[in-house]
Amino acid sequence: MSADIRFDTSTHTDIGKVRRWGWWGVVEHRALLLRSYWTTMLLTGIGSPFIYLLGMGVGLGVLVDGGQGIEGVPYLTFLAPALVMATAMQVAAQENTYGVFGGFKWANTFTAMRLTPMSPAQMAVGFQVSVLLRVLPMVFFYMAALWTFRIGEPLRVLLLLPLGTLLSLAVGFAVMAWVATQRDERGQLSFVERFVIVPLTLFSGTYFPLDTLPGYLQPIGWFSPLWHAAELGRTALYGAPMGAWEGVLHIGFLSVLALATAMLSMRTFRARLDD
Repeated sequence: MSADIRFDTSTHTDIGKVRRWGWWGVVEHRALLLRSYWTTMLLTGIGSPFIYLLGMGVGLGVLVDGGQGIEGVPYLTFLAPALVMATAMQVAAQENTYGVFGGFKWANTFTAMRLTPMSPAQMAVGFQVSVLLRVLPMVFFYMAALWTFRIGEPLRVLLLLPLGTLLSLAVGFAVMAWVATQRDERGQLSFVERFVIVPLTLFSGTYFPLDTLPGYLQPIGWFSPLWHAAELGRTALYGAPMGAWEGVLHIGFLSVLALATAMLSMRTFRARLDD
């Protein structure tokens, strides 16, 4: 007697597909969630860059330019790339605080995903890619404002997109790695914005050159991903002087930070979900 043994190859195919492309499922899930407030995101995304650049240019920019600008360029030109990078950093940090914590604690999204062939590493990577769905439109709206106000060279403005992406990944994975270790929310998530993101925005050469700060405050900028991204943004936008080794240092810092915190995020996700 022979037994007719058959396997459901479609099931095995689906499992293999999830194991390869599971991270994309996280992106699709997050994209569907964004649909509920895309109108608000669109309105604020379009309006904020134009209003902010107009206010800074007509207001503070007039006072600074009376002293011949900063580093040989109008104040708004000096400020603009740093504002773009600061926005990318802020959005990435915001999405990775309550978004990541909620996925573990409130909505249990990551716990549900763990019941599938999707790995914790795919969840971390997929979530971070989905954050770019919020970051890159904001960067693009700022780019549109720069084109409108004729700040920088038109083609050079496009270089802000990859820089904003790299900064978003570096900051996003760093915040994610910490948030994934938090078991309860007692207000500490808001500390990221108040005591990390805001100080970095103020002390990373965003509104004025870093070397104008007192010597004891300048190290904050040296270790700030925003300062490295802002310096690269100024060189990209209007050709601010930068040596080859400086460029390698800035890009290397952001790349190493993104890679190291990505690996740490994957480990914390696995430890949290396997606990």
